[in-house]
Amino acid sequence: MIQGIGAATGVAIGKAFVLPHWELDLPDSEMDAVDLAKEFERLYEGIRTSKNEIEYIKNEFKEMVGHEESQIFDAHLAILEDPVFMNEIQGIIERQYKAAEVAVKEAIDHFVSMFDLLDDEYMKERALDIKDVGNRLLKHLLGAPEVKLPADTQPYILVAKELSPSQLVHLNPSHVLGIVTMTGGKTSHSAIMARALGIPLVSGIENKLDKPIQTGQQLVVDGDEGLLYLEPDTLIVERYEGIRDQQRKKKEQLQLLATVDAVTKDGTYFNLAANMNSVKEMEIALKNGAQGVGLFRTEFLYMDRHNFPTEEEQFEVYKLVAENAGQASVVIRTLDIGGDKQLDYFALPEEENPFLGYRAIRISLDRTEPFQTQLTAILRASAYGSVKIMYPMISSVDEVKQANAVLRRAMADLDRRGIAYDPNIKVGIMIEVPAAVTISDLLAEEADFFSIGTNDLVQYVLAVDRMNEQIAHMYHPFHPAILRMLRTTVEAAHRAGIPVSVCGELAGDERAIPLWLELGVKDLSMSPQSLLRVKHRILNTNAAEAKGEAAACFKLRTSSAVEERLSAFAERSSYRNGTNGTDSTAS
Repeated sequence: MIQGIGAATGVAIGKAFVLPHWELDLPDSEMDAVDLAKEFERLYEGIRTSKNEIEYIKNEFKEMVGHEESQIFDAHLAILEDPVFMNEIQGIIERQYKAAEVAVKEAIDHFVSMFDLLDDEYMKERALDIKDVGNRLLKHLLGAPEVKLPADTQPYILVAKELSPSQLVHLNPSHVLGIVTMTGGKTSHSAIMARALGIPLVSGIENKLDKPIQTGQQLVVDGDEGLLYLEPDTLIVERYEGIRDQQRKKKEQLQLLATVDAVTKDGTYFNLAANMNSVKEMEIALKNGAQGVGLFRTEFLYMDRHNFPTEEEQFEVYKLVAENAGQASVVIRTLDIGGDKQLDYFALPEEENPFLGYRAIRISLDRTEPFQTQLTAILRASAYGSVKIMYPMISSVDEVKQANAVLRRAMADLDRRGIAYDPNIKVGIMIEVPAAVTISDLLAEEADFFSIGTNDLVQYVLAVDRMNEQIAHMYHPFHPAILRMLRTTVEAAHRAGIPVSVCGELAGDERAIPLWLELGVKDLSMSPQSLLRVKHRILNTNAAEAKGEAAACFKLRTSSAVEERLSAFAERSSYRNGTNGTDSTAS
C-alpha cells in the first residue's frame, strides 16, 4: 500500500496504462544571425497554432463539464500572451542565437525552477501549467506527434508522471477507471478536472515507489483516502469491489429521490434549488429534482468573446432558463467579474488585492451602460417565468439604491419600446461581505430577499483565501463567527418579513442542515450534483432533534467542536435509519 494524496474521490480497480514520457531532441548548435528572423517567425507560428489548439480544447471541455471548469484553459492562453514569459524566450533567441525550441525549453525550465523554489503549493502547481503550455509549443516547433491515450482497449487506470489539462480533456470517462500521477496535489488543474469528470485520482507518489509501475500491472486506486495498491491480493480487491459497488448502488438509490419532496421526518419542508453556470446544467438540475434556480451566474455569457454580449443575446439565454424552470423561481445574479474572473475585452486595472478591489457591483455601478443592458435583458425574460434579480457583493445601502436607479431606467426604456416585463419583479442582494451582515437590518428595508453567499462570506470574515494551500486549513465554514453572522442576517430578514436563502457551498453540506432548521432557513441552493445527497439527509432528519443539536452548536467556542457535533449527529441519524453513516456523502 502506498499513501499518496486523494485528489479526486472514488474507487478504481483495473490494469495500469503508463503514459509514455516524451523525450526532447533539441538542436545544440547556435543559429546564424541571418536566421534569427526565421526563428522568430517559427516561434510566432507555433504560438498561433498552440492558441488555436487550446481554444479548441477549451470549448471541447466546456461541452463535457460546463463553463467554470473550462476556465482552466484561460490560464494557458494567458501564459502564451504573458509578456514576461514571451520576452524571456525572445531574449534567448536574440542574445544567444539559439533555436526557437531551445529558447522555449530554457524559458520553461527557468520559470518552473523559480516557482518550485517558492514555499507555496499553489504556485508549485501553477508551474505545471507553464510546463503544459511550453511543451505544447515545443511539440509544434519540433513537429513531434501528440501522445495518444488508448481508446479501443478495455477500461484502464492511467498512470503518468504528471498529467496536463490538455491531456485530461481528451479522456473518455468510460475508458479511464482512475488516474495515478507521480506529482501534483488537490489544487492542481488536473485534479479539478478529474473531479469534474468523476474520475478517482491519487497523486504525489513519486518518491514512494520502489520501482516504476508497468503497463498491465493490477492496481487499486482509493481516491477518498489517497491510497494506491500495487498487485493487490484477493482480499483487498474484494474489499474495494464491495466499496465501489456500494458507491454505485447509493448513487442509483439517490436518483430515486429526484421526484420526492425534501421534508424532514417530522414535517419540515425545504425548497432545494440549483446553482448554475450555463443553460446546459439545467438538464442535470431538473433530473436531480431541483425546485428552481437559486443562483444563475451570468459571467459565462461575457467570457470567450471579444465584446460585451448584446441585449438580445442575453435575453435569449435568460428566457430559455425561465421557460425551462416552468413555474419555479429563477434568481439571476448580475455580472460578477473581477477578482479571479477577467474579461479579455474589458481591461481591469492591476490591483494589489483584486478580491477587495474593482469587482462585481462596483464595476456595474461604474460602467452603467452594460449594466443597464443586462438588466433590460433580465426584465424581458421575466415575462416568460418567475424571474428575480440579485445584485452581488453589496456592502452599503447606497449601492442598492444606485443599482435600483439603473433598473428603473431599464424599465422606462422597455415601457417606451412597448416590450412586456414583470413590473413587480423581485430584487434581492447577496450577503457575502461582513459589512452587509452588520447592516442587514438596513439592507432588508431595500431588498425583496437575501441570499447568503457563504463561500465569500467565510473568506472575508476569516481573512482566509481558501485557494491558498498554506492557509486553506484555516478556512472553517463552521467557525463560531460564521454562525453568528448567519444568525444576524437571518434574524434581520425575518424581522423585515423578506425571504432568505443560502447559496454557497455550505448549502450543499449535509452536516449544516440542523443549522438551517434552527435558524429557520428553508431555501437552499447548491450545485446540481449535491441536490440528491442533501435531500437524502433531510428525509432522514428529525427537525426537533436537529434544532436542539444546532442550538448547542451556537454556544460552542471552536469550529472543530461545532463540526464534530454536527458530524456525530449526522452519523447517528443515518444509523437509526438503517443506513451507513457515510451514505449521503458517498457520491
